[in-house]
Amino acid sequence: MAALKLPVWALALLLLVGFAGCRTMESPATSEPEQEKDIPTGWLSELIRELEHEDPANPPAKVYRYTYNGQEVYYLTSRCCDIPAKVYDTEGNLLCEPEGGITGQGDGRCADFIDARTNETLIWEDKREYK
Repeated sequence: MAALKLPVWALALLLLVGFAGCRTMESPATSEPEQEKDIPTGWLSELIRELEHEDPANPPAKVYRYTYNGQEVYYLTSRCCDIPAKVYDTEGNLLCEPEGGITGQGDGRCADFIDARTNETLIWEDKREYK
């Protein structure tokens, strides 16, 4: 039986492809942005899990962290039509809906949010395609 002779580059390519699919326990796959590893556990990670189980929205759902009125808040973007955007405090309490809804103006409890928010950080975005 004749031995199969592979060039060195082909053997190296096969090894590279074979190891490329391996994952270690230290770097699990995640839908969280690479730059943002400090998503609070609890209510926010649960909200993100719920969004990932819903159909993708158009425009895609996103969660941002801002400073608003001297406190850290989390903003869930409006995802379509009459679905209002939501602003939560760090404990997961709904503070207001700054935009969206039937009028497009939200619930009126934080009408200045869009203009007054600062320190924007994208926490999560749904990268699935809308169909």
